[in-house]
Amino acid sequence: MAHTDIPSPDVSNAVPRPEYPRPSFVRENWLNLNGSWQFAFDPGDSGLERGLVHQELDGRILVPFCPESELSGIGDTDFHPAVWYRRTVRIPADWAGRRVLLHFGAVDHDATVWADDREVARHSGGFTSFTADLGEVADPAGEGAEVVIVVRARDARHGPQARGKQATEYANSDCHYTRTTGIWQTVWMEPVSEVHLRRPRITPDLASGAFHLELPLSANRPGHRITARVSDADGETVAEATVRADLDMAPRMVLALPEDRRRPWSPEDPHLYRVRIELLDADGEAVDRAECTAGLRSVAVDGKRLLLNGRPVFQRLVLDQGWYPDGLMTAPDDAALVRDIELSLAAGFNGARLHQKVFEERFLHHADRLGYLVWGEFGDWGAGSGRTTRDNQQPTAGFVAQWLEAVERDYSHPSIVGWCPLNETHQELHDRQSVLDDVTRGMFLATKAADTSRPVLDASGYSHRVAETDVYDSHSYEQDPEAFRRQMAGLDKDEPFLNPDNRGNPGKRDTDAVWSLPYRGQPYFCSEFGGIWWNPEEAEAAAGDDREVSWGYGERPRTEEEFQTRFAGLTAALLDDPLMFGYCYTQLTDVFQEQNGVYRFDRSSKLDVARVRAAQQRPAAFERPAGEEGR
Repeated sequence: MAHTDIPSPDVSNAVPRPEYPRPSFVRENWLNLNGSWQFAFDPGDSGLERGLVHQELDGRILVPFCPESELSGIGDTDFHPAVWYRRTVRIPADWAGRRVLLHFGAVDHDATVWADDREVARHSGGFTSFTADLGEVADPAGEGAEVVIVVRARDARHGPQARGKQATEYANSDCHYTRTTGIWQTVWMEPVSEVHLRRPRITPDLASGAFHLELPLSANRPGHRITARVSDADGETVAEATVRADLDMAPRMVLALPEDRRRPWSPEDPHLYRVRIELLDADGEAVDRAECTAGLRSVAVDGKRLLLNGRPVFQRLVLDQGWYPDGLMTAPDDAALVRDIELSLAAGFNGARLHQKVFEERFLHHADRLGYLVWGEFGDWGAGSGRTTRDNQQPTAGFVAQWLEAVERDYSHPSIVGWCPLNETHQELHDRQSVLDDVTRGMFLATKAADTSRPVLDASGYSHRVAETDVYDSHSYEQDPEAFRRQMAGLDKDEPFLNPDNRGNPGKRDTDAVWSLPYRGQPYFCSEFGGIWWNPEEAEAAAGDDREVSWGYGERPRTEEEFQTRFAGLTAALLDDPLMFGYCYTQLTDVFQEQNGVYRFDRSSKLDVARVRAAQQRPAAFERPAGEEGR
């Protein structure tokens, strides 16, 4: 098969989201468990006491869509403190003698899993994947054993919890949207041997033309070894290596590419290599094998410059929230993930901030193969305590744990060029250490420890609490292009715009407060701007300024010409700054009542996208050769 292909399951068209869910670590033998499951709401969270683990459930739901979504077949948007799922699964007969791993792409928010009345997994966090090891499933008749899988998901309305953009009030409002409860990504199984590979880490080393592989194992056995082979787009093996697998919990190897077969991954040429990995026993028999993709690229910092493959590449990013009218946080099909990237590229963007959500891994797979630059982000909103801005953020230790799960899952994707664990943590900086200070530093250091190959932004906008953060940024929704240009000036004097700041915005609240540690000359970008409020149908409506129906930032344009002029002016202010390495425009699509997207919520057009693209294609001053960019 081609090096970017993923094996397809043998399922009917009735099974939603049938594609292989983990394209960065592929085994050929697997079973998709999406489809119809028994289901029950548990409004009192008393199901365990009432014995729901052992009972048939009255309702039905279409997994992997959450019960709030239309695609689930339910569409109940009220609060659901607990929900239950049940399904009987027949294990394929040819899996006999192997361990069965049960994988969950994501369950919001706290999940407990039982198999045949035995608890097999607990997991906290609504954005990250987890696995239940069912062990060897007995099949004395050789016809395929049946296993009853039961899942309970809890989703609290109150208290600190990483929710992303999910509303904590009943109705959608401002930039908060319909909630997601329970299973919202693919559920699937695969068989493995007693000793098997775990997800590898692949680190590109462009300077030496090599890939560094870290290969964690479930266990070590005498005589075991691992072989790995790298092939390029032509299918030709260009590097291979073997390492002992009986000494280290995570054997390491280097796969050096010949100079004439080194092809850097970039937006212009998103070349992916295929890496085949085999775990061999003492007799040389393969006990496990998998395939991965890898991109050879580098990210570096040189003063205020952020470099890709040693050169300045201006990052024309768009804010992508990853919501869909019918599936909410779950894309209706795989084509929808590809479509969002294609729409972004068509509008002139070359990447995205994946905003307030850990996107499913297939999106990153498509970003890899399409050359789409990505900043990975956590859905950290939900830590507000309702207190004053002095100590209003109360993230828990769970934020750190869940974020590390996301970094570990997505480490090997070349499209990811930076990490951002927190977003808009509104809190004053004062003379006592706060929970936010501790957690921000903890998430930053944990990310740096987990990944030394990418820059880390401690928090996007507002409260920068880590002095040595690799990147610094701000958010501004100033709508006047000239005022915005003045506001964003100052990088050449090491005096960039900071949040909060009243330059060009004298009516802004909290302008006397200090929210961040000082800027120290890091690469800088405006990671949220624009958000131009545009709904052509409401432009002339009498109730067109009703922000419960439609809203965006600033005064809404009354014509598309006004929108295009404003968009071109705002982007030009940043493209013309030789020390600005990029920007992120809000946003790719409308989301419910927030109508400030380049496209509508259903992804249809609402403006001349060609003009949006043309405005972004003017040369970026940042990309001038070193010595000419005003450093």
